[in-house]
Amino acid sequence: MTESAITWSIAGLTALGVVTRPFRWPEAIWAVLGAALLVALRLIGPADVWTGISKGFDVYLFLIGMMLLSELARREGLFDWVAAIATSHARGSPRRLFVLVYIVGVVVTVFLSNDATAVVLTPAVYAACRAARVKDPMPYLLVCAFIANAASFVLPISKPAKLVIFAGGEMPPLSRWMQTFLLPSIVSIIVTFVCLYWTQRHALAEDTIAREVGQPALSRSAKLAGWGLIVTALILIVASAMNVDLGIPTFVAGLLTTVIVLALTRQNPLETVRGISWSVMPLVAGLFVIVEAVNHTGLTALLSQKLALLAAQSQAQAVGVAGLSVAIVSNLVNNLPAGLFAGSAVQAAHVPDSIAGAVLIGVDLGPNLSVTGSLATILWLAALRREGLHMGALAFLRIGALVMFPALILSLAALALI
Repeated sequence: MTESAITWSIAGLTALGVVTRPFRWPEAIWAVLGAALLVALRLIGPADVWTGISKGFDVYLFLIGMMLLSELARREGLFDWVAAIATSHARGSPRRLFVLVYIVGVVVTVFLSNDATAVVLTPAVYAACRAARVKDPMPYLLVCAFIANAASFVLPISKPAKLVIFAGGEMPPLSRWMQTFLLPSIVSIIVTFVCLYWTQRHALAEDTIAREVGQPALSRSAKLAGWGLIVTALILIVASAMNVDLGIPTFVAGLLTTVIVLALTRQNPLETVRGISWSVMPLVAGLFVIVEAVNHTGLTALLSQKLALLAAQSQAQAVGVAGLSVAIVSNLVNNLPAGLFAGSAVQAAHVPDSIAGAVLIGVDLGPNLSVTGSLATILWLAALRREGLHMGALAFLRIGALVMFPALILSLAALALI
């Protein structure tokens, strides 16, 4: 067996381990084991390992900043306060609460990114369900998972990692971005809502929620945590417009907010630090190392040749094939490595914006098929486990197949029309 074949086998087994979690081991363990095996077999050297890990530096900082803000807001009661407001506006209607959660999810995803929706919104929604005494919180929590991907290409900041799809990793002008993605984004958001609501209609019909929920007092520390989230959103918008990486600004905003709040309340910072899902970091690092190893096998060159040939034959056909193919691959290996592979191929093939856009939509929307399709969904799973909840891979797949494919196909059709 050649070195390339061994590398591909290890990458495939790693992806399988991340998706299926044998022995119920966390996803991060399988990603790290896969990377370690590549090093042990000398399929990748220490320098390449460091290159792979360092490529995720901005992602690590972004996630740490967001998770600090989320844990702080949870501990200070901000989510409980927001939950009481949402529940009171629902006025005893599960359907109205479902719609409210969806609308808030769109706003959070567009202006704070899809990872923030998984990290920040999920515990807030669970708090709302607990306050409303709902029978089954899962329909409302599923909104957090699906909208995190469905609305992640409205603006460039909605998913910072998407910029690898475009040449040089540079952010396209906002006017060009909106011209390409505004209509597909609207289609994605609407179709995802309709399909997800349809899959949850029976659960919502059987559910009951409290009409009157006590409004907890909003402490000064909770207000500061809320302002930290708002300021972070503004910083992300400004940094994105200035073509600045978002990791450092998010990390600094999260760290400063945490330090100020903990200093004012004289709390032990270790309690907040312990509440963060640190296992996400080795998961991302391991995936980046595996991507680096697979890149050495010549995959990028092969993909770019195929993509350029397809674009030359029919641009409309290339939009459909590229979008659907990347969507499926994203669920097999996670959309982070899939996006890196696809982004390198797009840059090398020099394809038109519509085809690059189709690849981006596939990377962003495609992961709604499986629980491990995107980093945002893995973060969502971690948030569920923290609350003692469980969502099986097969159960999610059944819902994802009914929700993702209609949204993806119609979004790609909208892109092709443009």
